[in-house]
Amino acid sequence: MRNSLIIAKRELRERLENRSFIAMLFIGPLLILAFIYFLLQFGDQGKTNMKVLIVDPSGLLENKITSQESKALTYYFYDDYIEIAEFKDGKRFQEFDAMIELNEKVLINKKVFLFYREAPSVDLKMKMKFEVERRVEEVMIEQFTQLSVNAFRQIKQPLNIDFRSVYDPKNEADNSSSWVGFFFGLIILFFISLFGMTVLRGIAKDKSNRIVELMLASVKSRDMMLGKIMGIGWAALLQLFIWTLLVGLGLFVFKSFFFKDIFDASSFEGIQMSEEVKNEILTNSSIAKYNAFIDLIYHRINFWVMIPHFVLLFVLSYLFYASFFSAIGATAGTESDGQQFVIPIFVVLMVSVYAGYMSVYWPDSQLAHLFLYLPFTSAMVILINISNGFAIGSYVETMLSALILIVSSGLFLSIAARLYKNGILIYGHSLRLRNLFQWLKKS
Repeated sequence: MRNSLIIAKRELRERLENRSFIAMLFIGPLLILAFIYFLLQFGDQGKTNMKVLIVDPSGLLENKITSQESKALTYYFYDDYIEIAEFKDGKRFQEFDAMIELNEKVLINKKVFLFYREAPSVDLKMKMKFEVERRVEEVMIEQFTQLSVNAFRQIKQPLNIDFRSVYDPKNEADNSSSWVGFFFGLIILFFISLFGMTVLRGIAKDKSNRIVELMLASVKSRDMMLGKIMGIGWAALLQLFIWTLLVGLGLFVFKSFFFKDIFDASSFEGIQMSEEVKNEILTNSSIAKYNAFIDLIYHRINFWVMIPHFVLLFVLSYLFYASFFSAIGATAGTESDGQQFVIPIFVVLMVSVYAGYMSVYWPDSQLAHLFLYLPFTSAMVILINISNGFAIGSYVETMLSALILIVSSGLFLSIAARLYKNGILIYGHSLRLRNLFQWLKKS
């Protein structure tokens, strides 16, 4: 093991002296932050004017919302119940962009549903919430209290408006959390492809310049292979650590300096209102929670859970796939042979992407469960499951899948070590599967 550590340090030092590696430590996070900046800057592209039908069978609001007309919002009232399917498909309701479902219980549970055909912009969501809430407050003050409007608003609770698509009223298609796990899984696959090829090229280079013949005089072949894999893996972990640090710092800077208006309703644009009203919005709501992307990044991702699992799965997946890359590098007789045998590995990596897609859209399918236990695809599926949250039973399945990945990594590393030992000193041959089986049988 001591010799493996020496070789690993040499490999790490070689990467740190590489200018392209140093450059990517900073270019990668900058590209990710540029993408996030674009989404934050242009993430609010929803509908900017709407005709809203308020279904108020009890006549609670008395056909009145606000005394000021608005070009962005036009309200219409309906004094009977409407089924969602009828509003979605009925010809007489097609002119309306959204429906607010209101009944007398709103005075108790402070809950309103708004079903839209096309998602409204953040400004419009805030405006609708503010105007409906103010009108409901006026009704409550009139019916249940003898307080003044100002006194009531000091003790009131904010109205909860649940914005939902009329085509998905139960929010069953909301899989944004799953895409978080899918994104983390893609990062693992990207680094495996990048550093796996580095392992292969490094071993092939050492083999072609005959340096391994000198090293094998004092180092066991297994230690040499593990040292190569460990050193390049350390470089990958270092790059991941710096990327995570810089991206986290960038997100903090975005929130604190570049997009303060998104997180601070006091700078809310798009609604004409007094300072008193602005302060009221500031104390009761935040624009950020109405922007789905911002809500996902800053509120819904549990980084304290995701990152440790991500690092663990990255290490296990890297060891698993690095065994294949190192075996190919050691047994290939020519560079073209090595390239041909790498193709199946990249096909398997593409299958991992498909497994992630399946787990996002059909998480309960038998195929998704199968991908969870296959070591080739399990890292992607595990991260998607974790990003969605988990119960005790499902987490036991996740840890069982990780255990299978650990055992598989150890098994394939031992197989790769035997192929490395028997193939590293053979040159100029044409690599065939028959050769691989023969080398596996040798001690």
